[in-house]
Amino acid sequence: MIDKIKLIDPTILIADGYDDCIIGLTFREDELVALYSVDRIIDTLCNDNHMDVEDAYEYFEFNIAGAYMGPKTPMYLWGQDVGSLD
Repeated sequence: MIDKIKLIDPTILIADGYDDCIIGLTFREDELVALYSVDRIIDTLCNDNHMDVEDAYEYFEFNIAGAYMGPKTPMYLWGQDVGSLD
């Protein structure tokens, strides 16, 4: 999916290590940005980094969701995983 996203807009920012957590694209104001599933990111942190759920949420909130990189910063969908658009 990353290749498709970069074809659409090569300036979209991607969160390193979470390619499988992308569920699509969305707009923030007039900027197209990557949209990630928080559920998938938490699962990745728990499985790949051997974190418990509480630590994974804390890590996500501080290091991922809290990292503003400008208008192209990805957005994160909380709640039930809606599946991939791929």
